[in-house]
Amino acid sequence: MNDRWVLNASPLIAMGKIGQIALFTSLAQEVIVPSAVAEEIKAGPKSDAARLAIESGIFKIIQAPEPTPELIAWDLGAGETSVIAYALNNLGWTAILDDAAARKCASSFGVSVKGSLAVVVLAKKRGLVPSAKQLIRAMQDAGLRLDERLVRQVLKETVGEEW
Repeated sequence: MNDRWVLNASPLIAMGKIGQIALFTSLAQEVIVPSAVAEEIKAGPKSDAARLAIESGIFKIIQAPEPTPELIAWDLGAGETSVIAYALNNLGWTAILDDAAARKCASSFGVSVKGSLAVVVLAKKRGLVPSAKQLIRAMQDAGLRLDERLVRQVLKETVGEEW
């Protein structure tokens, strides 16, 4: 396992809502959170699992490099921009992003991207969870919007589960 992940707020919050924050550190060798993302999460409810994880020091908080003008032109949020800026400046890091525009931006710069769905599927493949479908349903119940057709296809083709 030599994955290195830089996390955005949405995947961290989604995993927190379903009690699965530990999947990040179980699946990747290194996991970091840009300070802009940490501040965004710390502005949330005091009892939020993602906030508690950030405040407990589970994740290393880093200062992302200044984004390039080309990255700024995408007009993403501060968190997404810092995640992509870090991955752009540090080869071998994967951006963990759920926002469609941020994912498109990262891909356009050649940055490796995974979202919450990919994290759950990887956890299932590595035997860390008994059912990807159950976690995906829980994420949807917690408010994460996922394309039903994509979920159905990914579950069937990657882990042999029916939606």
